[in-house]
Order: sequence, then C-alpha cells, then structure tokens
Amino acid sequence: MLVYLSKKIAIPNGVLLRCISWNASKGYIACGGDDGLLKVLKLETQGGKDARLKGLAAPSNLCMNQSLEAHEGRVQVVAWNEHHIKLTSSDENGLIVVWSMYKGTWYEEMINNRNKSVVRHMSWNKDGKKICIVYEDGLVIVGSVEGSRIWAKELKMQLNFVQWSPDGRYLLFGNSKAEIHIYDNLGNHVGKMAIYCLSSVTGAVQLAGLDWYCGKGHQDPSLAVCFDNGRAQLMKYELDPAPIKVDAGIMVSCIKWNIDGKLLAIAGTQTSSQEKEHNVVQFYNPLGQHLHTLRIPGRAVSGITWELNSLRIALAVDCFIYFANIRHDYKWGYFSNTVVYSYSRPDKLEKTLLFWNTLTNERYYKAVKKLMFLETCKDYSLMVTQSEDQQYSLLLCNDLGTPVDSRYIDIEPHYACISHTHVAVATKNAIYTWHYRTSSRLASSEVAYTILRKGREGKELLLHVDETPLDGVEHTVEYQKNEKRSVDPICSLCASDKCLVVGRVSGKLQCYSLPKMSVTGTVVVNCRSHHIALNCDSTKLSIIDIFGVLGLLDLKRPSLASGIDGQIGKQLPLERKDVWDLCWADDNPDMFAMMEKTRMYIFRGLDPEEPVVCSGHICSFSDLQVKSVLMDEIMKDPDNPMDEYIFEMEVKSLRDSRDLLDKVGIHDASQFIEDNPHPRLWRLLAEAALEKLELEVAEKAFVHSRDYQGIQFVKRLKKLDSNKKQLAEVAAYFKRFEEAEKLYIEMDRRDLAVELRTKLGDWFRVVQLLKQGGGAGNDVLLAQAWNAIGDYYADRQKWQHAVTYYSQGCNQERLSECYYRLENYDGLNKLLSTLPDGHPLLENIAKMFVSVGMCQQAVTALLKCTKVREAIDVCVQLNEWDQAIELANQYNVGDVNNLLVKYANHLLEKDQKLTAIALYRKANRYIEAARLLQQVAKEQSGLKASPLMMKKLYVLCGLLIESYRAQLKKKQPTAENEPSSGNKSEMLSSLRGALAEEAIALDDTRVIDNAWRGAEAYHFFLLAQRQLYEGNREASMRTALGLVDYDDILTPSDVHSLIALISALHQAFFQCSKAFVVLESMEGVSDEKRGQLGELSLQIFTRHTPRDVVTNKINCSNCGVMINDWDVSCAECSNRFPRCIASGRPLLDYHYWSCPTCKHRALENEIASYSNCPLCHVSIPI
Repeated sequence: MLVYLSKKIAIPNGVLLRCISWNASKGYIACGGDDGLLKVLKLETQGGKDARLKGLAAPSNLCMNQSLEAHEGRVQVVAWNEHHIKLTSSDENGLIVVWSMYKGTWYEEMINNRNKSVVRHMSWNKDGKKICIVYEDGLVIVGSVEGSRIWAKELKMQLNFVQWSPDGRYLLFGNSKAEIHIYDNLGNHVGKMAIYCLSSVTGAVQLAGLDWYCGKGHQDPSLAVCFDNGRAQLMKYELDPAPIKVDAGIMVSCIKWNIDGKLLAIAGTQTSSQEKEHNVVQFYNPLGQHLHTLRIPGRAVSGITWELNSLRIALAVDCFIYFANIRHDYKWGYFSNTVVYSYSRPDKLEKTLLFWNTLTNERYYKAVKKLMFLETCKDYSLMVTQSEDQQYSLLLCNDLGTPVDSRYIDIEPHYACISHTHVAVATKNAIYTWHYRTSSRLASSEVAYTILRKGREGKELLLHVDETPLDGVEHTVEYQKNEKRSVDPICSLCASDKCLVVGRVSGKLQCYSLPKMSVTGTVVVNCRSHHIALNCDSTKLSIIDIFGVLGLLDLKRPSLASGIDGQIGKQLPLERKDVWDLCWADDNPDMFAMMEKTRMYIFRGLDPEEPVVCSGHICSFSDLQVKSVLMDEIMKDPDNPMDEYIFEMEVKSLRDSRDLLDKVGIHDASQFIEDNPHPRLWRLLAEAALEKLELEVAEKAFVHSRDYQGIQFVKRLKKLDSNKKQLAEVAAYFKRFEEAEKLYIEMDRRDLAVELRTKLGDWFRVVQLLKQGGGAGNDVLLAQAWNAIGDYYADRQKWQHAVTYYSQGCNQERLSECYYRLENYDGLNKLLSTLPDGHPLLENIAKMFVSVGMCQQAVTALLKCTKVREAIDVCVQLNEWDQAIELANQYNVGDVNNLLVKYANHLLEKDQKLTAIALYRKANRYIEAARLLQQVAKEQSGLKASPLMMKKLYVLCGLLIESYRAQLKKKQPTAENEPSSGNKSEMLSSLRGALAEEAIALDDTRVIDNAWRGAEAYHFFLLAQRQLYEGNREASMRTALGLVDYDDILTPSDVHSLIALISALHQAFFQCSKAFVVLESMEGVSDEKRGQLGELSLQIFTRHTPRDVVTNKINCSNCGVMINDWDVSCAECSNRFPRCIASGRPLLDYHYWSCPTCKHRALENEIASYSNCPLCHVSIPI
C-alpha cells in the first residue's frame, strides 16, 4: 500500500479550517473554519476515450466552489445526510443550519439556535432519517430529517462525541473524561463501555475520535475508539470483551473509517528524534495492523474524510485542503492471458476469486475461505489460505481455477512468492520452499526418468533465516526447530528460477541458490524493503521500501565490502520516490516498467523514457510492450470486468521503429533496428518487408528473430510464380482473409480461395464458392462442407438446422443423433427403413429407441443387424413378454424363462412387487403372480387398508388362479389326438388332467386351494355391513356369523365386534354374549380396553337376558335335523353348507346359480337382480 499527496486547495484569506466531510454518493466536499467559513466544493473527473486516463490518472477540475453564508462564528461541525443529500453545519455560537440543494445551488432549509451551549458533534443514522446532536453542556437532541424533535435529554456530563450503531438501536456518547456511555435509541441508559487500551496508562487523556463503520456483511472489527495519546481499540460491537488494541505513537487529532470499513485513518502529530513535530496520517486494517504512514506539511490536521471508492482522502490542514491518492494492495495477479483477483461479496463470508481470460472474456469463479496471499507466475497462480484446523494450504491452480497441486504447512506465512519452478513462503523467522512439478511441464522423454526420481519431485525445504545451510546436507521440514524468534525478522521475499532473495528489517538481503537453498551472498541496503523483484536472469534486484522509494542492486558487480562476510552486489545510482508497482521485462534484463504516482516510466538501464499518464497495475512486460490493467476500475464492479480496463503500451524503440517504417523506408529502419536489436523489432521489420514483398529483408529479419515458421513462409513465397499469389499469401499470413480471397478470385483461382476457406474452417463461405462453379470443387468437398456446417449448428445445439445440412451431406450417423435430440422418432424410423441390413448404425439406433421405450422399432433395428438375442433382451427390458416369447419361439432361442425369473427377482430386490406381478401376469406366469399378490394383500392388511381395497386384491389373486387353470386345460391333449376313441379316450384325458393338477399341487397347493378364500372373507365382511345399513338385520347377522371361519384372514376383534353389534341390534343376545366373551378373552387386549368391554357388556346384559329372541329353524339337507338358519354347518352330521354370495344364506338345495369364472354359487332368486357376479364382478351372460 502507498499513499502520496496529489493535490492542494488553498482557502482564501488564510482562514483556518476546523472540519471537513466528503459526501460519498455525490462527491461534494464540505469544509468549515474560522470567521463563519463554510464552503461546498466538488471535484469533477474529466473522462475520455483513452482507457489509460481513468481513475486517479484522469484529470480533475473544481466544478463547484460555493460559500454558504449563515454562520458568524467558527464552524466546528459539518455532517452529511447521504440518503437525502442534506448538509448540517454548526458553529461555536450554537447555531445549527440544515442546507439542501435547489437548481445547483445550496440554500438554507432549517435553522436552529439554542444560544446556551456549543454543539460538539452531530451524527446521522444509517438510513438518514434521524440525527443526534450533542451539546457541550450535556444536552442530547434526536431529531428527524423533516426537522421535528423526536426526544431530548440532558446528561450530567460534558459531551464531545456521538455515534449511531449500524442498526440504529444504540447511541454512543463520549465525554470529556474519556468515557463512552451506551444509550438505546429512546434515550435509556444501557451501560458503560469498557476501555481496555488505557489499562496501563496514567495521566489525563481525552477522547480524540469515535467512528463506527455501518456497512453490511462485515465480520471484522468496525467500531474504532481512539484517544489523544495514540491508544485505540477496535471492536466488533459496543460490548466486545476482546477488542484489538493499537498504539499509534502519535498525538491523535481525528480518525475515520473508509467507505468499506477496510482501512482506518488516524491523523495526528508525531515527534521525531530531533524533537520536531510533524503531521502524519497512519493507516491500519481492521485487525490493527499498520499499513502505511503519510507525512503531511503544516501545523495541525483538523479533519479527515474519504472518497467513495477509497482511492483518495481529503485532509483539512491549517488553511489548506490536501488530497492524497491511495494505492491499495489488491490480491491479484496475471498469468496465461488471465487476470485473477479476489474480492468480497456482501452475501458471502468467503472471498471470491475471479479468473478472467482477457482474450476470450471467459470468467471462472472460485470461493476461497481465509485467503492470505495470491501470487502468479507464467503458467500458474498460488493461493495461500488458512484452513479450519489452523493449517495453511498452498494451492497451485491453472488459468481455469482448477487445482493442479497442493501442500499443507504448519507455519503461518507472512510473505509468499512463486517462480516457474518453486513456491516460497516465509514467516518472520523461517523460509519454506517447495519445488513443484506439474504434468504439463513433463515432456514425453522425461516421464520415465521422472518416475524413477519421485523422491526428488515436490521436494520441500524449511530453514531458519539465521541458519547457514551447508552444501550437500539435506534440510528436512521440521517446524519445531524453526520457531525460534529472530532479532532481525524477514520483511520481504522474491524468487526466480535460479535464486531466492530474502529481505530483513535491518536492510540486509540474503541470496539463496535454488533448488539447493545454499547461501550465495548477502548485501546490506539503507532501507527496509517492502517489495523486491529479480530481473529475468537474476542479475539485478529492484527494491521498493516502505516509503515507496525505489532502488536498484546489481548482483553481478562486487560490493565495496565483497571480501567481508560474503558481501555481494552493488547499489546502482537510481532513486525514485512514490513508486508503487514495478515489473521487469521477460526478455531483457536491463529493462523494467514502474508506476510512479499516476505516471508509468519505462527504463532501459538507468535511463527512463518519456512517462505515460495512467493508473493501471502492470501485468507483464515482454516484446517491448507493457500490459496494464485498471484494478481500481475493476474493483468498482468486480463481477463484470470490461475489455477496456486492460491495455498495452509500447516502448519508445518500438514506436520509433514504426515511425521509420511508415515515413522513411525499410532499409533505413533496418539499420536502426540493427543498432537497437530486439526480436520484437526484427519481427516488426519482417512484417513490414512482407507487406512490400521485400523477401530478402523479411528472411533476414525472421532469422534474427529466430522465427522458423516465418523463414519457411518466406521460402514458400519465393517459389510462387506470381506477385498476386504472393500478396494473397501475405494477406492470409496477416489474417486479412477477405483481401486474400479477393486476390485469388481476381486471378481466377477460385480453387485457392476454397482451399483457404477450408483451412480456416469457414464452411459457409466454402459452400458459396463451390456453388458459384468454375470447377472449383467436387461433390466430396461439398458433402464435407455440408457436414461441417451441420457440426457447427450441432455444437450450438441447433438441431433442426443441423438436420438440414446433415441430410444434404448424407451423414446418417449425425442425422440419427439430431433426430434423437429433437425427439423426432418418426424421422428416426424413416432413417431406419433406408438403412441396409447389417449397417453398423442400426445398433445405435436401436439403443435410441430403447431409451424412449419404443420396443417395436428397436426390435426391427436389431433384427436387421441379426442380433436376435439382443432383441429378446430389449423386449424383456421393456416388459413386452409376448413379443419376447414370440421371438424366442420364432428363432428357437431358449432360456426365456430364466430371463423372466432374473428380471422378476431384480424387481423384487427393488421392492417393486406390483411391477413384478404385472410382469408375471403378462408372461402368463399366473401362479407366481398370485403368490406375490397374496404377499401384497397380507402387507396391506397389516397397514389397515380399507376392506374394499383388500377385496380387490384377493379377487385379482383369484382371477389369476383361474387364468392359470384355463392355461393348464389348454395344454392338455384333446381326445381327437388320441389313437383310441370312446370311453377309453375320455378316461385317458381325465387321468392326464388329474395327474397334471396333482403334480402341480404338490408345489402350489396352498395358493390354488385358497385362491378365493381371501376374496370371500372381505366380500362377506362388506356384505354384512351393507345389509346392516340397509336395515336387513337378520340377513346381516346371518352373514356376519359366517365370518368366524375366516379368522386367519380377517382380524378376530373386527369380526366379533361386528357380530356383537349386529346381534345386539337383532336381539340375538345369546350370540351377542358369546361375541363379548371372545372379545374379553382375546390375547393382547389392554386392561383399559378389557375394562371398557366389561362395562359395556354389564350395561347390555343387566337389561337383556343372554338368549336369542328371534330364531328361525330349518332342516339340514343331509340328515334332516333342525338347525338355525345362520348355521354354516350341521352340528349333527358336520355337513358344511355353501353360502350364497348374493345374500349370505346357506344353500340347502341344489337349485342355484354358479359363476362360470369364480365357480361360486348364489340363489337364483337373489342373483336375478345382478348383472355382475357379486364376488368376482365378471359380467353375467344373459
């Protein structure tokens, strides 16, 4: 960071200034002073088309200088309302004036004069709606922006300062006793701030400054409290128990945070060793680290304020306003045509890194936590970050922000640098180096050798700065041995491919050789280095000290003390002040570019060229061109860098060579370039000679610039038989392709124009040239052009356009892909029909159809390429089992059942039982489907599914079993196929059917026999309840009593609860009593529920005798004994009666209707009103 004075404005008549404030939003500067002085100034920056004249380099003029006349006494306080653009001022007489602008002029809006005390300070809250004014006698007034008083309070103390909290909830009041009291926004006392920075101070002190940064997303300390003796504390909030303590060592007069809360300026007076006083401004970061000190002329600094972008600061000193420019230490770098920089976003805690490719304008973002350093070299960037476990990571990234290598270290880095081969970081006491190697650097011939030397790759060294390493001794990384504190700590670091230079606080510079890290010498300078850099061959070293003074060291020349303690190098007679950036040339060890204030100087040796006005940071210096980037402009909107923020400037020799070539001639320019040789100048001469077809001069220039491709190009030009051909080739060489094409066409060589456009990949123009005729091409080249245009549209996902050109180019493979992308399956099917059998594209098309579930088309494609097994697999995959079996039978392919079983097991593993049931059903595997369906029904029963749902599941299970029986009958041979006839044939057929059923029943008896049992249970359960709701209690009880036979399917508590309810309503209390007995004796019934059942039964049977009031008797159809009409079996002969599925009655005679599907029976008079079977719901034929 560097701060330097840039402008001074004098106040007329030598009136002393007392206060100053800069309106950040509009740029107005208000200053107040003696004799009622109050001025509003504005500096207007004159922008232009030149990209270099932006930011601090842009010229600025005073566009407003208005004196506001209302005060007679000394103006002591001025405060801006940023939101409403109002200025509030107060003088020593207590007069307060609020100013507002109207038509470009400031007018008085409100005036208030208390005439009792002096206003010591004023502060607007963050949204500009409230202002707090404090008087010296302790009166506090809080008012609104409209001028009304909100509240007022007299505090029994002499007030000096007031400050709002960022959220507007609290007010801080500083008094003459160096105390700070905390009040809420209603004037209620909250507490007193603890002052930690004065814990060891004796004597009287005064509060010199109180400032609270009110921005968003700020995690660092933002409340600054400073006293006149230089002690200060930085706090995160008003009651922070662990503030950061700072000792500025000066007599402080005022303090101020910058606009984003990242810099704190402390102004005051410093006494030198000669007991002379001078004004200084010290700059600190939010962590209390000192960054820079700026000396100011004059007697006293009475006010300090920041510009919006924190690039300038204004100081009120005596009767002058001084402006100082601030060059920030951005975390940024340049490599591989990429600018990388870090910035903070308000909505994120971590830093954001943006990799901006300046050639393609591509941007890549990377979030990084606790970024400490960002350094770059030719190919890579280095990020040093702190991890959560207090380790520090060194991350090597490419120009996309992708990590290529990393290391973790346990020492806290204070300095870091990177060269083409090494990464070096340093603490105050130790140096760590890492010899990194990446895959991009390894040539194919090096791979085997590198594998054998893995131990030497990525070698790490760590040594103490006071240690003198011995040659041939390995230096292992031992962190504990390097924790010793040095009396002369490290203050700077730089590295090249050959050596590492470490700067120390005393001015000593230590040089180490790389990669061995042996000391090659030391040199002592009379300054504390802040930024050091080596030239391209490590023979010279630039030093910028903490005050921005530049010096040079020649490391080749011996010093005056070369014989003492290994002293090397000699300081060169060059000294420049206010230098904040420097970059050595990549190809010339004697050239470098530097930034001095807002001017760029290019040095050749010790001689500077004419400076260029700009404020950019130097990216690179090569080929006699300096590339710079306007980081100040980028940081105003870091998410959207613009191309105009990066520019190049040429050195004087390159500009002179251009002028000579344009105005004098090639031969005179050639002589100048021979006197001032450089590959870039020779390349410039070669280009100019090519333009004029001076081939001998061009060849000579290419030889001097070591451009092999250029030499071959000149040789090829010499072989051409026409000057026009040569001119066309030269135009193409300089990428003026339109001109080259025009020359070819003028020569009637359209074929050469087509060849040129083909090499360029401009296929649209190739098609145009070929269509124009003239024998320029053939059908093969035209088809190639159509396909290339199709590729152009396909790469941009414009598939419909690509189809048009692929069709013309007969590119069936890409055409199929486009149809698939467009979901144009009709077009894909038409393409399939045009392909011959065995075409290699058929299998890919089949995969496309399979991916969208189009089985028939996929099978057709596979059969055309004779892949029957794959076609069957597709049918299995898409559940087209009928077609799979048909294909298997047609092409005699076995193992279909195995595929079916495997797929079903796969579905069951995924718990897709319903899908497996549908699969088995479609494949005519009814037994397996019924078994799975019974499992699903049992699971649903446990989940208390509705009885209707349960009936549907069991009915489906029964229908599957019936389908299985029908399938079994179809497989039995008929009597016509038997050799014998008559009764013998019928007996053989029946015997075979019985044996088949018996063989199958051995495995699936339970499933077949109980096919309809579940459906019956839930059918009669629903029927009993429906009859009850219809009022037919007798039929309902008859049906309900039959449910006891289904206790393995229905829940017994549900069955007997239903019986108890219906029998009680039907006055069959004996049946009701039996149901209550069963309910109370069931296992698993809680005591509470059992007690409730007992109470209910007691209430019923104390009123009613447990006997059936209504009983209907019928004769058993087998033995003739009288039984109840609801009995399902005869107690005498144990004969069970089938039940009518329509009414639930027992069937005692043989006159009944039987369902052809489920084989269940019903009374003919009951079924007459039904159109579907009550159980299986199959339609009843008329």
